[in-house]
Amino acid sequence: MKALILAGGKGTRLRPITYTAKKELIPVANKPIIFYGIEAIRDAGIRDIGMIVGENKEEVMGLLGNVTRLGINITYIEQLDPLGLAHAVKIAEPFLQQEPFIMYLGDNILRDGVIEFVRAFKKKTPNALILLTRVKNPQAFGVAELNNNRVFRLVEKPKHPRSDLALVGVYLFDKNIFKAVNNIQPSWRNELEITDAIQWLIDHGYRVDSHLVTGWWKDTGKPEDVLHANRLTLETLETQILGTVDEHSTVSGRVAIGAGSQILFSTIRGPVIIGTKCKIVNSYIGPFTSIADQVSITNSEIENSIIMKETEISDIEGRIDESLIGQGVSITNSNMKPRAYKLILGDKSTVKMG
Repeated sequence: MKALILAGGKGTRLRPITYTAKKELIPVANKPIIFYGIEAIRDAGIRDIGMIVGENKEEVMGLLGNVTRLGINITYIEQLDPLGLAHAVKIAEPFLQQEPFIMYLGDNILRDGVIEFVRAFKKKTPNALILLTRVKNPQAFGVAELNNNRVFRLVEKPKHPRSDLALVGVYLFDKNIFKAVNNIQPSWRNELEITDAIQWLIDHGYRVDSHLVTGWWKDTGKPEDVLHANRLTLETLETQILGTVDEHSTVSGRVAIGAGSQILFSTIRGPVIIGTKCKIVNSYIGPFTSIADQVSITNSEIENSIIMKETEISDIEGRIDESLIGQGVSITNSNMKPRAYKLILGDKSTVKMG
């Protein structure tokens, strides 16, 4: 069995962060989102992965680097235009050949991975197995309608849903999926939709089964989803103090502090993860905060946020909360007169000032 991970999307719902970083590379608990999928696939015993990449392929390849350390092999497959999930399957056929494969959208995080999902496919041998989860707002998702766990209809964002079972974005297929992707037509978005391909299988007598998610699942397509995934992941954090904490500081709860980091005159209340070579001075870092490498925070309060690497935050009045702050950002207070806000913001930025 092989795997196909999709990391070619533009991440428009996460702008402006994704103007300079792919959404799959945004860190959750200081680990790029895409690593959660890679590790889940590897833990299920799959070693050969095809990676669909787009215009930022160099960034993805640079981050993953020498993947042999992860115990996997990656073949990069370039999708020049975002023409749909089924199109990604179509162009990956030379890599996948006749083998069954798991298809995993790179911005998904599953707490319990895919071991049971893969095991169910191997045991029942359907033509396709789709992963589903119950949701409170099925009209916002692709929804599956079932008959004794057999899928008989898929509806994309139904106005009047007949089911609360949403497609998670993880699928298992045998070779017959290639017949489907080669026989469907582009949707109104001019994309080849994977839901149309699965429906083609159903309509032509192929067996499509379902499997329910165990544990939690997050699609990290929006800032609030990334922050929620960060909170859920930090719930399982194990305490590890590799940096230094001075006698004037207090560290409580589950806290991980990377090598070379310094905590001075500060309060850290977990769960919190702090990367390497950070400096936290006279500050409060509250629960559910992830701070990447080489971050400097002085005279400030932060809670329930993700701070990416090489960022500086100093002398901020009030608490930074529920924030996703990009790489190399500088947030400082100025005492110059007259007092004024000076902002340089990218498209679709959001700023809330008290």
